[in-house]
Amino acid sequence: MQEKQYLKWYNKVGYGSGDIAGNVVYAFLSSFVMIYLTNTVGLNPGVVGTLIAASKFFDGVTDVFFGAMIDKTKSRLGKARPWMLYAYIGCAITLAAIFAIPVNMGKTAQYAWFFIAYTLLNAVFYTANNIAYSALTALVTKNSKERVQMGSYRFIFAFGTSLLIQSITIGAVATCGGGAEGWRLVAIIYSVIGLLVNTLSVFSVKELSEEELNESAQEEKTEEKYGLGTAAKLLVSNKFYLMICGVYILQQVYGAMINMGIYYMTYVLKNENLYGVFSWAINIPLIVALVFTPTLVARWKGMYKLNLRGYMLGTLGRAMVIVAGYLGSVPLMLLFTGIAALGQGPWQGDMNAVIASCSEYTYLTKHKRVDGTMYSCTSLGVKLGGGLGTAIAGWMLAASGFDGTLAIQSQSCINMLYFMYLWIPMVINLVITFVLSRMNVEETNEKLRQQVG
Repeated sequence: MQEKQYLKWYNKVGYGSGDIAGNVVYAFLSSFVMIYLTNTVGLNPGVVGTLIAASKFFDGVTDVFFGAMIDKTKSRLGKARPWMLYAYIGCAITLAAIFAIPVNMGKTAQYAWFFIAYTLLNAVFYTANNIAYSALTALVTKNSKERVQMGSYRFIFAFGTSLLIQSITIGAVATCGGGAEGWRLVAIIYSVIGLLVNTLSVFSVKELSEEELNESAQEEKTEEKYGLGTAAKLLVSNKFYLMICGVYILQQVYGAMINMGIYYMTYVLKNENLYGVFSWAINIPLIVALVFTPTLVARWKGMYKLNLRGYMLGTLGRAMVIVAGYLGSVPLMLLFTGIAALGQGPWQGDMNAVIASCSEYTYLTKHKRVDGTMYSCTSLGVKLGGGLGTAIAGWMLAASGFDGTLAIQSQSCINMLYFMYLWIPMVINLVITFVLSRMNVEETNEKLRQQVG
């Protein structure tokens, strides 16, 4: 039986454009905050890493909290859209604040400024916005194919935005005056762009009614209110949620290490402009993979085989990047970087659909709807993985003896950059491949439905 269609093409494109706003925050922050803090503000990377790690303590409960709040929200805009709309105002303000640290302040005050702005951005505003945005996948359509398409559109915009930001930011900062003034002006421009696009995305889709989401009488009967503690228990009892959280966290740590490429290009390859070239080698193959993901999902009758085989290719690609790196061949590094990204692409495109299936698994086993709470894994992964990855990178840089005032770094620092940029991403891909081999939630749900039927 053919599934009912809920969305037009412009709804999917409009939804996907929301990740322009998300990556104005995430790509800009993850790619450039460390080098801004160390080379412009003059902060110690080890202290910055420690502050980022400490900030994660404030993030601990906000993911599940905002997910549960979204599930309980009833408004004219629906459950998720109000949170997505209004939370981004805070995202824009705090992003600009992070890149506007006064250079004439004392070091203690500068560290405090960064810590407060960074914590508010991650623990409050980005959390609420990102969980709401992700939850819309389950709230605007019940069609599994449309959910995959929404994910593909979303991440095409995400990687396109990352590509653009990583390619133009260094030049844009210089054009805007360089130094602290240049970073501040670029951050303000990005924040305004993100605010406009996020608003457009919010109003490009409409959430389904409660009645349509819970169309069977049995489902309406079993639907009930639950507290934060119950929501947390429902998540922990879902093995697929735990797997997705683990993969998402690992992906963000992976991304943090790849973003150390700005240091690798500057001090190992002696050309900071290569960072933008490598961002093309990563993001263009990802976008190509995302375009074909819906077709491949249909051909292989599900997401499991595609995701697993993709990451097997991604792991092989990163292993060859190591070889090319030690050979000192930039062309080969670019080639194998692209192959690795091509393999990682399908998971990025269908991940939201997998999470929706994960939410369905909770309903089939526990008879409770936790769509908003389930998507807390996206924000949890970004915050814990991205924050932990950036913190580890800062600690490693500090341990290696990195000094942002020096044009040439010590050999111990160079060795550390090889380890961070070449070896760690390959190991992470290998672990993710193993986890994905255990994540056949679609087949599990089908068996549960047959048992009920």
